[in-house]
Amino acid sequence: MKFFKKLAALIMTVIVMTSAAACTTSAAKTEEFKYWNECDALTSLKTYVTTVTNEKSDDFIPAEDRIAVFDMDGTLCGELFPEYIEYLLLEYRCLDDPDYEADEDLKAVATLIRESGKNYKTPAVSDFDQVHGRAQAKAFAGLTSEEFISYVKNFLKREAQGFEGLTYANSLYKPMIEVVSYLQKHDFTVYVVSGSDRMICRAVACEALNIPTNNVIGMDVTMVASHQPEDKDNLHYQFNDGGDDTLVRGDEMWIKNLKMNKVSQIAQEIGKQPVLSFGNSSGDVSMHEYTVTDNDYKAMAFMLVADDDRRDHADLTETAKRLAQWQERGYTVISMKDDFKTIYGDGVTLVE
Repeated sequence: MKFFKKLAALIMTVIVMTSAAACTTSAAKTEEFKYWNECDALTSLKTYVTTVTNEKSDDFIPAEDRIAVFDMDGTLCGELFPEYIEYLLLEYRCLDDPDYEADEDLKAVATLIRESGKNYKTPAVSDFDQVHGRAQAKAFAGLTSEEFISYVKNFLKREAQGFEGLTYANSLYKPMIEVVSYLQKHDFTVYVVSGSDRMICRAVACEALNIPTNNVIGMDVTMVASHQPEDKDNLHYQFNDGGDDTLVRGDEMWIKNLKMNKVSQIAQEIGKQPVLSFGNSSGDVSMHEYTVTDNDYKAMAFMLVADDDRRDHADLTETAKRLAQWQERGYTVISMKDDFKTIYGDGVTLVE
C-alpha cells in the first residue's frame, strides 16, 4: 500500500511539474511578442519560422542560409521626425551646429529639408536622395568612422521632433525589435539594408538590435587617407605615404543604397539570397522581389504600412496607395495601427 501511495505522489509531482513547465513555456511564448496584437502577419511569420527550422519539414532551411534583410527607416524605426533621421542630422550639422561652418551650398540643401519638414514632406526636388547624399558626404568629410558615429550618437540623444517622451535613439519600433530578436533566436542572420548612411545605421541599430557592424549595408561615401592629396585617388596613393595617416570620410557619395542598388549590394556583400525581407516603401521592392524570385528555399516578403496617425505621423492618403500596391504584389502586410499594441512604448505622445 505504501508503495502505491509513493507512486501516486510521484505521478502527481510529475504532472504538476509538467503543467508548470507548460505554463512557463506558454508565458514565454506570449512574452515573446508582448508588443503585438494577434494578427495574420505575426501568425504567418511564426508559422514560417516554425516550418523552415524543422529538420523534418520539406521546407527546412539550414541555419547558414537563414538570411533576413530589414530596411531601417520606416521599417525598424520611425521616418517622420518630421523627415528621415539622416536628413535631420544634415540639417542640424549645417544650420545649428556651433562648431561647424557650412558653405552656402550645404546651407541651401539643409534649408530645403527644414522648410519641407514643416509639412512632414521631403523636399520636392528631383532626385533629392542624390542631392542629400552628396551634401552628407561633403558636410562630414574628414571625420574618422569613430568620430562620425560618435557625432551621430550624440545627435540621437535629442528629443524627436513631433513627439513627447521620445529621443531619436529610442525611436525603434518595439514590435520590430521583437521580430529581430525572435529571428536571431531561431538562428537567422539579420542584416540591415538601408538607403541611409551605413554609419548612421550602425549608430541607430547595432547596439539596440544586437546586430554586428558588418551586418549593416547602407549608403556609402568614399573613404580616404587623411594626408591624401585631392589630385590622387585611391589607386594612386599608398596609405601612410603622407605619414601618420588615418582613415577618414571623403567628400563624395559612393552609392545610394536604394531600389536595385539594394539587390546588388546584398549580392556582393552577403553573397546569398535572403529568405526573409522586411520593408515599407518602393525603395524596398527590388529587395523583396530578389528575395522571393526563384529562391531555392521558401521565402517571404513583409511590408509595414504607416496607417496609424494617432500614435505616429502618417500620410494616410499615401498609405492607402501603398497598401493596394503591396497587396497586389502578394507581400504580407503589417499594419502599424492594427497589429502593434504599441509603437514606441509607454510614455510617448504624438504632438499634434
